Amino acid sequence: MANEKSRVLLVDDDAETRDIYAQFLRENGFIVEEAGNGLEALQRMESMNPDLVMSGIIMPKMDGFTLVQTLKQDVRTVNIPIVFLSHLGRQEDEHHSKELGVDDFIVRDTTPLKEVVARIRALISAVEYIVAIDPTSFDAKRFASDMGIAENYVSPDGANGRYVFRLRMVDAVQKRFSGEIIST
Repeated sequence: MANEKSRVLLVDDDAETRDIYAQFLRENGFIVEEAGNGLEALQRMESMNPDLVMSGIIMPKMDGFTLVQTLKQDVRTVNIPIVFLSHLGRQEDEHHSKELGVDDFIVRDTTPLKEVVARIRALISAVEYIVAIDPTSFDAKRFASDMGIAENYVSPDGANGRYVFRLRMVDAVQKRFSGEIIST
């Protein structure tokens, strides 16, 4: 995929916002399709097969939250990175988006367009790692206590399930990751 252009589905009911972001993304080498709401986005998903979905939150017919829930329930789209483009930047929206599995939350008009492009590229090319936790190493027991999980990192979810770290590369140059504890 090194020579292929990345495909972004840009979803927002504000045509001016779509025009600004679509033009800048195209100028930076992305293939961009646009949709005016979540229902239109779902219709375009199959033919486009995007590498990333960038969506507004408040839209008619189907809002961004419902779009994300729908995408996360479909095995064909569950792993597509999703970015919310918020014009309000409300903390409760950002919190809810994280709960739904949105990968990034960008506040429109306060985040420079070059940074938006860099963040999108990072998500598209993101590398993920699943790392086992050694319950006997360094601060592992204290960490387990602080996180409210079993000291031996065995999860109550199922047979032989363990808690592990899922790490996603955010910045390869500075070796920065975002991460979460998951049960395997």
